[in-house]
Amino acid sequence: MNEKEIIRKTVESVLSSYTPLQDMNLKLATALIEKVEQKATEMGLPVVVAVSDKAGRPVAIHCMDGAYIGSFDVALNKTYTCAAFKMSTKVLGELAQPGAELYGIQYTNEGKIVIFGGGEPLMIGDRLIGALGVSGGTAQQDTALAAYGKDILKEVLQCQ
Repeated sequence: MNEKEIIRKTVESVLSSYTPLQDMNLKLATALIEKVEQKATEMGLPVVVAVSDKAGRPVAIHCMDGAYIGSFDVALNKTYTCAAFKMSTKVLGELAQPGAELYGIQYTNEGKIVIFGGGEPLMIGDRLIGALGVSGGTAQQDTALAAYGKDILKEVLQCQ
């Protein structure tokens, strides 16, 4: 292989794995929320779905008909928690159990830290672009819906 072929193959390899930089915006947040709402409807759950940017600031929040009033703040705080600590609220909850290394963390940040499932950081590669919070079902249901949203992020991005 000559030098030009090596350079060409290297460039092709880099370009094939390239993901353009994307920050959370209203169009992406709304598209992601709509997908999560569809899944929640299939599960028979009226939930609140929130998306924040990488700094934990709200970008969009949807309240499905019949969702609990209290789920609004919970979903929003799940996004803040994920953006602040770059991990799911479920994982943080495990680290915050009595005797664990982050026990008591839920009392910091003016009470905005949530330590039960339903929040997921939204990543492109290893870069945080935002966070997703779901509230209204059981912790297990909220966790499943948030994980679904995280898992379909790339698909939603491709449709933008």
